[in-house]
Amino acid sequence: MSSSAISTQDRKARPLGAVLAGGGGKRIGGHKANIGLGGRPLIDYPLAALAEAGLEAVVVAKSPLQLPALEVPVWIESPEPSHPLSGILAAIRRSARPVLALGCDMPFVSAELLSWLATLPGRLVVATAGGRLQPLLACYDPALEPALALALARGGSLHRTLAGLHRRLVSEEEIAHFGPPRRLLFNVNTPDDLATAERMLTA
Repeated sequence: MSSSAISTQDRKARPLGAVLAGGGGKRIGGHKANIGLGGRPLIDYPLAALAEAGLEAVVVAKSPLQLPALEVPVWIESPEPSHPLSGILAAIRRSARPVLALGCDMPFVSAELLSWLATLPGRLVVATAGGRLQPLLACYDPALEPALALALARGGSLHRTLAGLHRRLVSEEEIAHFGPPRRLLFNVNTPDDLATAERMLTA
């Protein structure tokens, strides 16, 4: 077997990094992927972390019009329903490999944390913070597709869906090995969050 074939095989054995950008961004006044932070689009930060972690990445969105210019593939999910499971399922079905899903609004997630999460065994590996599951920092195995599809069809919340599945929880104590969990898992939902993120960039 050639070295290039081995490289391709090794790459496909690792989870695909899927940055979800299908939300409408109502609370922040526009599609989050395009929101500027430190002179860069918000979506650029998680994509840069995935690249540094050596993980292949795609962006999953409702429409390419929601996005700035990107150097990674853009996969278009169904226009309806508006639900994070829609993007996760689109990535699982198209890739047929484990998917490390993360939000486009996580500017401080680190390459080291993502690389480590990608190595953890289990059909569902999900970060936790403040006693709550963090579904948009989680690794989903293709075997979960039927359960996730059923939950989407029923309109179930992502948190309740994951709470009902066998999962490997990643604790804040584990995350703390890679930096302050509050910073690593910080996400931007509102103008106040964006202002906080701007301050955190220089902290």
